[in-house]
Amino acid sequence: MATDKGYLEYITEQLSSLDGLSYRAMMGEYIICYKGRIVGGIYDDRLLVKQTAAAERLMPNAPRELPYEGGKPMLLVEDVDDSDFLCRLIEEMYDGLPEPRKRK
Repeated sequence: MATDKGYLEYITEQLSSLDGLSYRAMMGEYIICYKGRIVGGIYDDRLLVKQTAAAERLMPNAPRELPYEGGKPMLLVEDVDDSDFLCRLIEEMYDGLPEPRKRK
C-alpha cells in the first residue's frame, strides 16, 4: 500500500518550521531528509524515523516497525499531531545521523 499524498502534506506542514527539510519519492513512499541527512520516511501512512540515541531518548516506548519487508526496524512516531515535538525530534536526531554518501 502506497502512502497517501495528503498524509505526506500533513507531515511536511507539521515540520514546516524546520529550515532544510526535504523529501523524495521512492516506490510510492517518501524519504524524509533534514539538512541533507536521512532522518526516516513515510511508509504506508506511518512516520518512521531512524533509531538514533536522541530518538530513543525522546520516544523510549516507541514501537519498532519495518518500513517494508526486508528493511531495518525503525521507530514509529505516534504523536504526529504535536508539531513542536516533531521539530524537536528531527533537530535532536541530526547529530546522530550519518553524513550523506558522496556520489561518484
